[in-house]
Amino acid sequence: MTFSLAGRCARTGMLGAVVTTSSIAVGSRCQHAAAGVGAALTQHMTDPRLGPLMLDLLKRGYSAQQALDAAVAATPRSDWRQLGVIDKDGRTASFGGASIKPEFAEVHGRDCVALANIVRSKEVPVAMARAFEADPAAPLAARLIAALKAGDEAGGEFKPLVSTALIVAHEQAFPYVDLRVDSDPDPIATLARLWREYEPVAEPYVTRAIDPDTAIANRQADY
Repeated sequence: MTFSLAGRCARTGMLGAVVTTSSIAVGSRCQHAAAGVGAALTQHMTDPRLGPLMLDLLKRGYSAQQALDAAVAATPRSDWRQLGVIDKDGRTASFGGASIKPEFAEVHGRDCVALANIVRSKEVPVAMARAFEADPAAPLAARLIAALKAGDEAGGEFKPLVSTALIVAHEQAFPYVDLRVDSDPDPIATLARLWREYEPVAEPYVTRAIDPDTAIANRQADY
């Protein structure tokens, strides 16, 4: 009962992922990203350990496919898992176990991989990848949210969505964007609103972390 997408901005090198589901706190389990490394998704009978594992393997020089294969081999009952990964160069890999309930699918697009399980149509991840690809010049966070909206419009889940999450990594060890919505009647719309509010302060928050004197000089007084 989850659909998601991991993607890369070829223009900036940013990496990120977005996810939504009808269960609470999806952001605590499913989406992972590391600057200069990649982004990973783990869902359906989710094992949250697998996302960080795939990113660690990418960091050690594994290809996207090798990292995913190792994660599948490392998880008990891999037949229950659905995984996706993209590396810093835009290469992708995905896995869907035999015990995943339909409809489910994985779709690979330009600089993205989309996953869906227990959704109304296999067109959900197709629509997500297409929306992500539509405007490469847009900020990565906006493209990820657009993909989520497209997946919902293509059929989405059978149950009402209640949670969603967005993560974007760029240059620093901490996320460039890390937004989560829980127990919300329209979590995708709320996530879009939160991004609109956060976008103007995303760069200033990075400046505060790495160069406080410049932040002060620029009158970034809200600490």
